[in-house]
Amino acid sequence: MAKPAMRDLEVIRTQRVTEHMLRVTLGGENIGSLPEGQESAYIKLVFARGEGERPMMRTYTIRHQRATEIDVDFVLHEEAGPASVWAASARPGDSITIGGPGPRKLINMAADSFLLAGDMTALPAISVNLAELPADARGHAIIEVPDAADIQTLEHPLGIELHWLINPQPDPEGQPLLEKVASLPRLEGQISVWAACEFGSMRALRAHLKQTYEIPKSHFYVSSYWKIGQSEDGHKLAKQQDAETEQAD
Repeated sequence: MAKPAMRDLEVIRTQRVTEHMLRVTLGGENIGSLPEGQESAYIKLVFARGEGERPMMRTYTIRHQRATEIDVDFVLHEEAGPASVWAASARPGDSITIGGPGPRKLINMAADSFLLAGDMTALPAISVNLAELPADARGHAIIEVPDAADIQTLEHPLGIELHWLINPQPDPEGQPLLEKVASLPRLEGQISVWAACEFGSMRALRAHLKQTYEIPKSHFYVSSYWKIGQSEDGHKLAKQQDAETEQAD
């Protein structure tokens, strides 16, 4: 696999979107080398470590893209990681190295009903998916946030019902998100699923959806963006082991 393209971008401004989400707008002279149409694609933020050590990378989503800028949304945690610490202290003129973009992961639009689900880490990608759904789309979007102050106004088709799940304490077993999805009326016809959340929630949700519906792989995207108690490297290893187990079953 080819290494992602690296470019240095500049902080243009920062904006508090909600209680626990901060938007950093990036631009600068290298922004023109970023391909067009990358909203919802992932990028790697690169953080230098000690001499002789490999840089640390953290994965984020392009929320908006304009001709000379991109927006990247950061969830602000009490136990902040290197990326959210950087974002909280970022000021106009600061620079950051990014890698990518990687491929966009959009919900399959060729469906009768749609189900989108995720926690706040997936909210940027869910927002892009909702905005790109056809105007007559029907279904549900369930978004888990830590506080009612984190509810956002999102562009979405009238036939997609938004459900905001308030959960201040992430559950390693993933029950809050699972229980909300399971409580919804059964969707009909060809169903398309897009979900991304914490690792435990992902596994619980994936198992429920596979038991409840017959959904072809082309219409089924369920992934984890993080794992409680693990760094991004630890989460990546857990995802690899989970994928191997899934393939073996």
